[in-house]
Amino acid sequence: MITLLLSSTGFFGFLSLFLVGALGSLLCMRRDALANYVGNSFAALGSLGALVFSFVALTSGRAPTFTLPAALPWLNFSIHIDPLSAFFMMVISLISVFCSIYALGYVRHFYGTYNIGSLGFFFNVFIASTLLVASAHNALLFLIVWELMALSSFFLVIYEHKQKENVEAGYLYFIMTHTGTAFILMSFLLLFRATGSFDFDTIRASGAMISPLMASLIFVSALIGFGIKTGIIPLHIWLPSAHPAAPSHVSAVMSGVMIKTGIYMLVRIGFDLLPHTQLWWGFLVITLGAVSSIFGVLYALAEHDIKRLLAYHSIENIGIIFLGLGSALVFAALNQPTLALLGLVAALFHTLNHAIFKALLFLAGGAAVGQVHTRNIERYGGLIRFMPVTALCFLIGAMAISGLPPFNGFFSEWLTFQALFVGAALSLPTKMLFVVAIAALAYTGGLAAACFVKAFGAIFLARPRSEAVSHAVEATFPMQFAMAMLASLTVIVGFCAGKISLMLAGVATSMQALSGAALPGHFILAEVSVREGFATLSMPAVLAVLLMALGAIGLLTAILSRKQCVTTGPTWDCGTALTPRMEITATGFSHSIIVVLRSVLRPTRQSAVEYHDAALRYFPKSRSVHFATPDVFLALYRPISRGMTRLSADVRRIQNGNVNAYILYIALTLLILLFILAW
Repeated sequence: MITLLLSSTGFFGFLSLFLVGALGSLLCMRRDALANYVGNSFAALGSLGALVFSFVALTSGRAPTFTLPAALPWLNFSIHIDPLSAFFMMVISLISVFCSIYALGYVRHFYGTYNIGSLGFFFNVFIASTLLVASAHNALLFLIVWELMALSSFFLVIYEHKQKENVEAGYLYFIMTHTGTAFILMSFLLLFRATGSFDFDTIRASGAMISPLMASLIFVSALIGFGIKTGIIPLHIWLPSAHPAAPSHVSAVMSGVMIKTGIYMLVRIGFDLLPHTQLWWGFLVITLGAVSSIFGVLYALAEHDIKRLLAYHSIENIGIIFLGLGSALVFAALNQPTLALLGLVAALFHTLNHAIFKALLFLAGGAAVGQVHTRNIERYGGLIRFMPVTALCFLIGAMAISGLPPFNGFFSEWLTFQALFVGAALSLPTKMLFVVAIAALAYTGGLAAACFVKAFGAIFLARPRSEAVSHAVEATFPMQFAMAMLASLTVIVGFCAGKISLMLAGVATSMQALSGAALPGHFILAEVSVREGFATLSMPAVLAVLLMALGAIGLLTAILSRKQCVTTGPTWDCGTALTPRMEITATGFSHSIIVVLRSVLRPTRQSAVEYHDAALRYFPKSRSVHFATPDVFLALYRPISRGMTRLSADVRRIQNGNVNAYILYIALTLLILLFILAW
């Protein structure tokens, strides 16, 4: 049975379900409900098939390989599912299953407004191509499916094209993702020049032919290219606008798993394909991680658009993953494979955890937006009374992303702390860098908790601040089911953290740079003991202690209050009626932190006054104050944008409409390319 499942029949079997879903959606595009059920049902079935396939491949120790012939030289359709590929395929398919189920209920509010068939088509293509990215074993095949993933996600970003800002976000994403593709292509061409092959197995076997300088050029090119896809600062400018523009179930897949494909290839290149791991690679990755985690959470704290807030938290968590990945690179360069394994396991574990709780938050946030019809959390309030299940799921996701026990985010951040503490304890010139990274991670955790106190309080607590909230109803059953399952996974993964760490250690040691390494310490009842480090942790014990503490508090409260008589009455408010205007707003909650950090964040303030009569300026009709925190990193791109605009205007002059001139351009281009190749 396992042999059949892991054969080419099993692999192309679940891919064919996505093909049926994509084509079926187009064929049913004139019937919205049918297109919805066909597209998302087959997407869910295909994702479930991929989940079973990848889980069996990961746990059985087998590495299925399929190769189809191709007519072009250097290109073969080589599929190889090693443990790293299987792990990322499992994460992708796990999130895609629940997002597809969620979409069955969520997509209904697009009926009669947008083309449901095209949404189902691109969604199925998007998931299938993302799975192929994690399984392609040839650089040219990888670029083909990478481009397919980029184009399908672009059309999903601009799906709600009647809103101008969505189209603008889509084109910014299109430009940035293809800029990243150019750097990825450069890294693959450099690999080909050094090894003479685009096949990953051949590149790995020919690693000795890659000089340290060439390895550094390849790594930097890959870091820029895949860093754009992950949204690492300062390459992140597309992410805060593209993720909110897409439908919520698409945002969940993009933020939860698509940006992780960049992490996948950075791990593949840094630990499996390239020899000569260099110390400054780790320095650079840790620095990018620290900057991204801090600025990501700060911009999230200042944000009042719920989906942009969650998008900035994706940047923050990618920064946390980079902290683990960077520490692993540093330890690998210092010939400390055991410690490198610890850092890489922390990065992979947070990759899994972030996929789960970020998808949960996007789905819960999308359910709320679908009822209130605005992304501005200042217009919410009191939604917990109308959407209690959504509120509970959002709260669980908020606690998980804040790193609170016993949820999954706590354990992966704990592992990341351990890797950084080990680096700070060693007598190395890198000691101060690890100390700064520890401070950044601690600072990020505290601000993330503050941000989600703001978000949950502004959305679900207090009184409704708009009429739409009072008419909200709970999400449909498919949406509730998907959110509840992801919420359950945050607890299950946290409880089974030790066993999952063992599995991830197997994934990490399957790569060339870490083969033969083993996690320090022992694993008993999901216990992690790092003898070279500072701490031992048992997640079941943490859960038991928390339950006992909650039980003790409840019992003590019941004993102390058994004779008390509680009366409920109106709040004393100086004789005026309570209104939503008296509540603390999300802006007020975060304003003090923004003011403290104003030299870094550069907040802006705009005041407006409207008068009854221009002649009577002492009697204003209304006053308004608008606070904003623009992304300071956008300033880095303005000179580039202006330069490209001028260059485009100059280049346009050669479009003279003369076919002979165009043929001359082509001939000159071919001659230049031939000269370069000959040289």
